[in-house]
Amino acid sequence: MNSLFLIFIAIFLYLLAYKIYGNFLEKNWGIDPKKKTPAHTMTDGVDYVPAKAPVLLGHHFSSIAGAGPIVGPIVAVMFGWLPAVIWVIFAAIFFGGIHDMGSIFASVRNKGKSLGEIIGVTMGKKGKKLFEVFAWLTLILVVAAFTNIVADTFVAVPEAATTSILFIILAIAFGYFVYRKGYSLLLGSLIGVILLALCIGIGNAFPIVASKNFWMFFLIVYIFIASVTPVWILLQPRDYLNSFLLYGMMIGGFLGLLIMRPNMNLPAFTAFHINGQFLFPMLFVTIACGAVSGFHSLVASGTTSKQLDNEKDIKVVGYGSMLIEGVLAIIAIITAAYLTQDKYTLLMQNGGPINVFSDGLGTFMATLRIPFAVGKNFTALAISAFALTSLDTATRLARFIFQELISDFEKKDNIKTIQLLSNKYIATLITVFISTFLGFRGYQVIWPIFGSANQLLSALALLALSVWLKKNGKNYKITLIPMIFMFAVTLTALGFLIYANLKNYILLFFAVVLFIFAIILLIESKNSFGDMEKNNE
Repeated sequence: MNSLFLIFIAIFLYLLAYKIYGNFLEKNWGIDPKKKTPAHTMTDGVDYVPAKAPVLLGHHFSSIAGAGPIVGPIVAVMFGWLPAVIWVIFAAIFFGGIHDMGSIFASVRNKGKSLGEIIGVTMGKKGKKLFEVFAWLTLILVVAAFTNIVADTFVAVPEAATTSILFIILAIAFGYFVYRKGYSLLLGSLIGVILLALCIGIGNAFPIVASKNFWMFFLIVYIFIASVTPVWILLQPRDYLNSFLLYGMMIGGFLGLLIMRPNMNLPAFTAFHINGQFLFPMLFVTIACGAVSGFHSLVASGTTSKQLDNEKDIKVVGYGSMLIEGVLAIIAIITAAYLTQDKYTLLMQNGGPINVFSDGLGTFMATLRIPFAVGKNFTALAISAFALTSLDTATRLARFIFQELISDFEKKDNIKTIQLLSNKYIATLITVFISTFLGFRGYQVIWPIFGSANQLLSALALLALSVWLKKNGKNYKITLIPMIFMFAVTLTALGFLIYANLKNYILLFFAVVLFIFAIILLIESKNSFGDMEKNNE
């Protein structure tokens, strides 16, 4: 099969879904452009800061994308490219898009509160605490995995390291002039993109060569600082400018595909059971962010909802971002599937999925007369840039959730301890310390449990949305059906992981705790649904 036909089918279906299903969700849920959002009613200049739709789209997309829609789909190709493609297209439309859009909507209608807080309102304090612990543990795994991925990329492509550091400085300057000095977004964007290109040029000329341990410690310091600073200083401007890197990478890869038109050389389907893993449930767990991801719900209800300028932006930011990420996942699958089996295996063994993707995009861009090395380095930079975005967003979200969790245990006899632990600097330090401990074990060790935790978190988010929608008299079956499937997938996967890691006590601990918490939350939700039915009677 020709890859060009595949990418056009995916884009067509996504556009159709955005127009038809996206509009249906807007009307069904009652999204109202006239309602004031928390970004306006609760503006504080730190977390609640209104952002125009293009800026917020850049933040949200850059934060949720990370390396997930690249790593997961490329690994999942071991089952064949066809199952991966079908799941990415179907799930992005009917699972991930609803999950992301619904998370923003529910949070905006609850003063920008996290899903944990919303669960507290609908399912009680017990459900809230359990969800917050679950979400915090998942974010610990996200930070640990993505710190590894970024550090590995900086070692493999030192040009990306230099550019990323310069890019941080550029983002701070952009935020200062646009948000504090009142320069127009258009002018700032034009200058920002030009300076971004200059940063790439300087990075290629002066790569910073350092060890992985050096970059791990550098990233630890960076994410700590990024987590506690106001969003206008770094988060908003860096994520917005990052989106241009991501769009440029996707456009370059797409145009290269138009010219090269490679065929899919890997098998469309290999086997249901391969390398000790079963297609069900591992395909659906391995392909995380490109189809549906619990991490998205934390971004949506943690930072995005606090910056939403108008409810009319919910569809483009929530549903639109998920569909764009689906396109990225399809491109990632193509970069693997156009290879021969021998070449795919070789690249996976020497650099992993990121190497497969960078090599593929570099090859596609070469048809545009862009030198292969430049295209591959640019792709590696883009990946590290939005992995870095996901990394500091995840740290900030973990800090929010940890503070919420600690405040729930506040008592008169330990008020000083509670105040100390809920301090944003202490909360961030604790999060970063535990993530670092896990991070030094390598992302290959963390990724399987991260994938399961992440997908189980998406099931819990869909569960929270179902309960909230039902309580507010809205159509909750839209989220209930995907939730049931995701629970079936992820609980089965966790069962496999528990059996496979009986001697790996750290991963065993995470797997068992997440499994137990998920079951308890299911029971709590069943009780909440039962109570609502009695009240309706």
